[in-house]
Amino acid sequence: MSGKGTNLNIIHMKYAVEIAKVGSISKAGENLRIAQPNLSRAIKDLESELGITIFERTSRGMNLTPEGETFIQYATAILAQVRSIENLYKSSSRTLNRFSISVPRGSYIADAFARFSAKIVNEAFEIYYHETNSQNAINNILQNNYNLGIIRYAKQYESQFMHLLSEKELASELVTEFQYVILMNINNPLNQLPEICLSDLSSYIEIQCADPFVPSMPIVSVRKAENVTETQRKIYVFERGSQFSILEMNPNTFMWVSPVPANMKDRYHLTERKCEDNDRIYKDVLIYRKGYRLSALDKLFITELIQSKRACIPKS
Repeated sequence: MSGKGTNLNIIHMKYAVEIAKVGSISKAGENLRIAQPNLSRAIKDLESELGITIFERTSRGMNLTPEGETFIQYATAILAQVRSIENLYKSSSRTLNRFSISVPRGSYIADAFARFSAKIVNEAFEIYYHETNSQNAINNILQNNYNLGIIRYAKQYESQFMHLLSEKELASELVTEFQYVILMNINNPLNQLPEICLSDLSSYIEIQCADPFVPSMPIVSVRKAENVTETQRKIYVFERGSQFSILEMNPNTFMWVSPVPANMKDRYHLTERKCEDNDRIYKDVLIYRKGYRLSALDKLFITELIQSKRACIPKS
């Protein structure tokens, strides 16, 4: 091919492929619904642009030249790629409903998400649900195209979090505030006590989430601040499923958690108890970019979230 600086016309390429397929310019014109003179002119323009002869015109039809055969091979491949791109953006994926949220490891939130998922089975969607700490929830919105997040923090750190959200131009809405309860196996000896105090926990194994976060504080300091119990035996976990398995299998373990739905406690043979001398208040706060308009899926999830919260934390 001798053409340089060419500006190929995809439509003309499509015409050439059709002519090569049927071997006749008149038949190709019928298939393409284009007048034969216009089709002939388009092919001549294409050959002129490329500086080659694609077809040899004979009394028996249009035959490909050696250069034409090479061109048609490439043109067929290019048109296939064009169709793939068109299908990608003209298919249902273009209107795919997307929901994305990062949340703390809270059972009432997981319960809301499960109920939410059961109500959207009849539409095309992509759902992203990430259980993580508050820092990652914020970063997922800022860097990973997540729409929503829920952050959890002790009320004493509220000013640090509000300053961070303002700095990152994130809006916030209170979901609930609560006191942690002690989650344990129903056969844990602690469950036999009429009241549970912090001093009663020292001989038991505490399960903790391994990645706490407070803005401007090292993780070691945050973890130290969160250690309200004087126990020397701790298990740090990153995902909620493992904590339930440990609590179910080991009656000498416990965990500080937000209130848990009754069906989850029944499933894992667990119970929750208040601790009389732990009065620390926590907040769960919904966050999103300022100016972001909640989608229908967002609103559906929030509805389920509020219902689950009310069932587990009636006074919030």
